[in-house]
Amino acid sequence: WDNADFSRGVGTTFYQEFLTLNTAKPPFIRDVEAKVRRYLRSSYSAAWTLKITWEKAPAYAAQTDTQRTITYQAVLTTDGFRSYILMLYQEGGMRWDYTRLAATNVLIGYT
Repeated sequence: WDNADFSRGVGTTFYQEFLTLNTAKPPFIRDVEAKVRRYLRSSYSAAWTLKITWEKAPAYAAQTDTQRTITYQAVLTTDGFRSYILMLYQEGGMRWDYTRLAATNVLIGYT
């Protein structure tokens, strides 16, 4: 695991919250529900979802490389009883050069 480094003015982070309990669900939420159902083979109806996007994020330390960036998302969702997180990466996966990172035990995802 390594950190994104926005200190050089490259990239941005933003989020969007979706409150969907007893409301019409936008296509993004229907897609999240479909992914949860497909991966877990269970019924799921989201009541709340948070989408966090890291756009064109350079790896730490950005002073050495601001060209190799990555866009990825974490989507947290719950039906009020069960909670899930989806980690979504742009096509091509994580593009940071792991051989240049400070950490030697690189992981993608969460624990």
